[in-house]
Amino acid sequence: MAAKVILSMDGVQIKEFPLSKERMTIGRKSSNEIVIDNLAVSGEHAAIITILNDSFLEDLNSTNGLVVNGVATKKHFLQNNDLIEIGKHSLKYVNDQVSKTSAAEFEKTMVMRGPVKLQAAPVEIAEPAAGFTQTQILANKTPVSAQPAADKTDKIDVPVTTSQIAVVQILSGPNAGKELELVKNLTTLGKPGVQVAVLAKRPHGYFITHVEGTSFPAVNGKDLSEQPHQLNDHDLIDLAGVKMEFYFKS
Repeated sequence: MAAKVILSMDGVQIKEFPLSKERMTIGRKSSNEIVIDNLAVSGEHAAIITILNDSFLEDLNSTNGLVVNGVATKKHFLQNNDLIEIGKHSLKYVNDQVSKTSAAEFEKTMVMRGPVKLQAAPVEIAEPAAGFTQTQILANKTPVSAQPAADKTDKIDVPVTTSQIAVVQILSGPNAGKELELVKNLTTLGKPGVQVAVLAKRPHGYFITHVEGTSFPAVNGKDLSEQPHQLNDHDLIDLAGVKMEFYFKS
């Protein structure tokens, strides 16, 4: 069964909303996928981003904020039976699928905070090689040239599988040259409060999705939309003022 949220007010169920889209917004305006017609709800109040079996909630700078399980929050990794409160309304998150990403892992994924600083999740793999943790940052590598990628119209993109090891390498700023192997299902990149995106590992490739910030990341100089964008080998990403390259290890 796909994940869904159940809208209620004063304990009375109003409507169910299957989370059938990657990004679904909650708000008072009719343009939202989940409409709550109440003055306590902002025009665009929040968004739920769902990637595979994982969903997380983000406040869209609403006036009255979000409360999940009685705690005020700006961003929350949703788990089965979580209760989201918006004004007098509540949304119960229901998902009986087993997530491969824990809440702790989501919170500890790679985030660059100003000044830019790389943080890696200390999640040990079953058989760590030479003491490395699951997320590895490899320093002192020679940066890949930051020249613009070739025009995509000049080549045919060949679908890739996630059996290949994908890497993000920082090209600008004090961390230029550092690499991050994308070994998790979800990796968060960016500066909280400025611009944040999620890189999702899927069976048929890697996708980048904007999740926070008024401006959108760019890939090869073109701004992304709200929809997930599949990454190709040697794509150049501009995120929160930092340039980086996505590529597959040969």
